[in-house]
Amino acid sequence: MAVASAAQLRWLKIGVFVLACYPLLRLIFLGVTDGLGTNPIEFITRSSGTWTLVGLMLTLTVTPLRQLSGWNSLLRVRRMLGLFSFFYACLHFITYIWLDQFFDFAAIIKDVYKRPFITVGFSAFVLLIPLALTSSNNMIRRLGARRWQLLHRLVYVIAILGVLHYAWLVKKDLTQPLIYAAVLTVLLGWRVLHRRR
Repeated sequence: MAVASAAQLRWLKIGVFVLACYPLLRLIFLGVTDGLGTNPIEFITRSSGTWTLVGLMLTLTVTPLRQLSGWNSLLRVRRMLGLFSFFYACLHFITYIWLDQFFDFAAIIKDVYKRPFITVGFSAFVLLIPLALTSSNNMIRRLGARRWQLLHRLVYVIAILGVLHYAWLVKKDLTQPLIYAAVLTVLLGWRVLHRRR
């Protein structure tokens, strides 16, 4: 397996960090320049949701890429990608309960009842929390590698729920949700095939 030098790894992490910050910086820029369109809340909700899914897909892509390239150092940025996914999921969730519903929990419960795709998205968000909380090296040691791996396999369920949440939301033009579903199918299929070898 190829191993990156300390300098290469540092630049890789910096590059991933900058790219992962881009959606947030774009939202801030559009916000201060009045570029969020006629419905800024919907824009932020959709953008943060999209980048949550993109982050999840990129996180799941790391292992196949490492196996194909032999570049073990890619694993060093997987945690960062996963945590950025959680960050954008938090932004997505906060936008909904704060800017969209303004902490009106009765309205939120009613909304969940009327629109089950919110329940699916909320379930994915809740499942992401233990993964984010146990992402540190210290938590891996405390849980033990086996239990930590079992817990973090929840990311597969979360990604499926995320794609379902998106597909249920858009209803008519399913092009983008189907693209995510196809990518996810390839990524999960790769893992199944790799385990059978």
